[in-house]
This record gives sequence, structure tokens and C-alpha cells, in this order.
Amino acid sequence: MNAIEDRIELPGRPRILVVALRRLGDVLLTTPLIRSLRRAWPEAHIAALVFADTAGILAGNPDLDDVVTMPPRPTAMQSLALGARLWRQYDLAISTQSGDRPAGFAIVAGRLSVAPVEARFSGKIKRALLHRSIDYVRALHRVEQMLRLADAIGIERVPETVAPKPQPFEGAPAGPYAVIHAAPFFRYKQWTAQGWRDLAAALSARGLTVVATGGPAMDERRYLDDVWQGVNVTRLDGKLNWPQLTGLLSKARIYVGPDTSVTHLAAATGRPTVPIYGPTDPRLWAPWPSLGLDKPWLAAGSIQHRGNVWLVQNPLPCMPCQLEGCERRLDSTSVCLDELPVSRVMTAVGLALA
Repeated sequence: MNAIEDRIELPGRPRILVVALRRLGDVLLTTPLIRSLRRAWPEAHIAALVFADTAGILAGNPDLDDVVTMPPRPTAMQSLALGARLWRQYDLAISTQSGDRPAGFAIVAGRLSVAPVEARFSGKIKRALLHRSIDYVRALHRVEQMLRLADAIGIERVPETVAPKPQPFEGAPAGPYAVIHAAPFFRYKQWTAQGWRDLAAALSARGLTVVATGGPAMDERRYLDDVWQGVNVTRLDGKLNWPQLTGLLSKARIYVGPDTSVTHLAAATGRPTVPIYGPTDPRLWAPWPSLGLDKPWLAAGSIQHRGNVWLVQNPLPCMPCQLEGCERRLDSTSVCLDELPVSRVMTAVGLALA
């Protein structure tokens, strides 16, 4: 654990900005820091600066008063205009990343600013401009990186992930059900189509309605059309927003999915969650149990259990390689996933359902 510094002094009702310009799962994993800030300053106005296509993962978050968005690929003029709009609008601004752009927004937006910095020349410049900083350590879980920022601010850690506020929707399943999310964002994180089909059949045999989720992108829908062809599942892919998906997950008997943002969301709801991991290092990116991590994830193991999460791997000697598949590109296959037997996944499912 990082050494806790003296608590930063802020006004009675401070304005606080958290900058998180990363993908959906990364933004969700900033919520323990946001919750720590809310507990430390209950009367604060707390906002998050995120990319517009990730804002949904924070919808209805009770610890936030505002979500400021920017384009995922802003022009220089758009970035300058946003910086001018944010100029000294906050008593405290925290970058959750060491990059120049997020740290820069924290520096211009906050009268006081905090960020991680890397051990290079640009890091020295940022450290001089920041009120407080921490060393960026790559080999840490994303949530642990967030909690080290809480240490730097001098507030108590609250290691709880916070999902969007659940919303009802038409077509919700009746009776007990399982949720399967078969499509990761990248090809190299995919399990086999036959594995998903066999898993769905085994869950159905246990008396569970199988609900399949997924995103609206056409490539993903075509992949799921192939996976679920002729299989008895209730398909909701492309039909739910993030609060509705949270509502679905929060009542599921069990969730099974690959290394993707929906798997992190399932873990955050507190429901039994079975992630299927290949090249990704769980020590850095495993789903964070809803009530915190009681002991660190290991690099590899057949089934690892932490809180409401049962993580499944095929622990080959090369794992976790942290590479983009065996061919080191986004559309590569991964032998560790191609050879993962459905029996191991069902063992984890049985443990989680028990």
C-alpha cells in the first residue's frame, strides 16, 4: 500500500474533477476513487471528465454530480476549447492517468491537481506543475492504481466498484436466468463458438433461461449470429443501454463472459461472475469483486476465486503474455482460449452457483 499523505485541505463544499479518458472498463474501475472522494467530502460537487462514448458506464452513479464529456478523438481546437472552459473551475482535479492530455486537463482545471507521473522528462515537468503526484507503476491492478491516488490525497480508501443505476426494460426474462456475453471487443480475447454453445446448453440443463447480450456494432452482431445459430438463447444484444444492462445483470443467477467491460460491470453488481481470460494478466485487469479484493489475483491458475468472481484460465506456460494473441495483432487467435475446455468453465459455474 502506498504511504498515506496528509489530507489535502479543501473548502467546505469543494468542487472536484476526476479525469478518466480511457475505455469503458477502465472508467468503471475509477469508481472506487470517486466513492473514496464522496465519503471524504460528502458535500462536494464531484464531476468526471470522460470520452462521450464511455459516459453511459457512469449513468446514475450516486457519487457523481456531473459528467463532462469530450469526443473520443478531439481536434486540437476542441481540446483547447475544453481546457479554456475548465480553467480553474475546480478546487481539486485528479487525473487517473499519466498521459499528457489527461494530466494537462487536471492541471488547468484544478486550483490543486494530482496525477500519476512516469519516470521520464515529461514526467518531471508534470510533477513540477502538479500539487501532488505519485509514481506511475505499470505492474499494479487498475483499481489499486486508483486507490494510490486516494492515498496521495490523504483520504481513506473505499475499494468498491459502483455500477450504473439499474433501469427496467421490456422483455426482461421471467424466472431464474443466466447471462452470457460472448463477444469481447477484440478477436484475440474470444473463446470458441462451440464453447459458448456447449455452455449455453449446460446452463439450460440446469433449469436456467440463457440470456445473450452484446453491443450494437454490426461486426459483433454477425459474430453472435454465428455463435447462437440454432441455440436456444434469449438474445438481447444491441437492445440495452448501460443502466438496463445493469438491471439485467443485477438479477442474474450467474454471468459468464470474456475479458471485456461487461464482465467488469457484472462483477460490480455483486452477482456471481465467471470471467474467461486468455492473454490478459489478471493481476492488472481481472474483474474487481464488488466489495473489494481480499487477496491479489495470481498471474495464472485454472480457477481463481475472489469475492463474487470465479476467474477461469487455461494456464499454459506462456500465460499471461499480455500480448495481442499468438500472432500479436488484434484479430489474432489465442491458443490458451482456443484450447480451454468447456468442462473447466462449467466447474467454475458450478462453484459459483453453489
